Amino acid sequence: MARPRNCRWVRSIPESTYFKPKGIPLSILEEVVLTVDECEAIRLADLESLYQEQAAERMKVSRQTFGRIIESAHKKVAEALVKGKALRIEGGEFEMGAMRTFKCSDCQHAWGLSYGVRRPESCPFCKSGNVNRAEEVKEHAGGLGKGRVRCCDRTQQEQ
Repeated sequence: MARPRNCRWVRSIPESTYFKPKGIPLSILEEVVLTVDECEAIRLADLESLYQEQAAERMKVSRQTFGRIIESAHKKVAEALVKGKALRIEGGEFEMGAMRTFKCSDCQHAWGLSYGVRRPESCPFCKSGNVNRAEEVKEHAGGLGKGRVRCCDRTQQEQ
C-alpha cells in the first residue's frame, strides 16, 4: 500500500497564470501545464535561491519529494521555452499557508483571500469600495486544486 501524500504548502498563487510566445496566435499554440506547487518550487529554489532541504521544509515535504517536484517543473518550463509552447499555471494538490482577511466598512461583511491574490476593489456582498484589511487569520485553505481532494480533507477521509 502506498504511503499517503504530504500536503504541499504554497505561500501564494502566482498573479499571472498564463504565458505565451509573442506573435503566435493562441489558437495554434500547444500548452504545458505547470501546477501551483511546481511554480512554488521554482520560486523557492530559483528565485529565493534556497537549498532543496530548506525549500522542502517550507513546502512541508521531504527533500526527495521536493527534488521530484522541481525536476518536473524545470522540464515543463524548458519545454515551453525551447519548443515555443504556452505555459499555463493551474491545478495540483496543495494548501495555502495563510489567508488575508478583508472587511467592508459599509455592510461589515468579512472574507478571506490567499496571499498572491490582488487586493479586492469592492465588497463581493454589497459592491461598496469601502474595503479595508482586517486582522490576519492563521488558517489554511486549499486552492486551484481543479476538483481534487484537498490534502487535509483526504487525511480525514482515510482515517
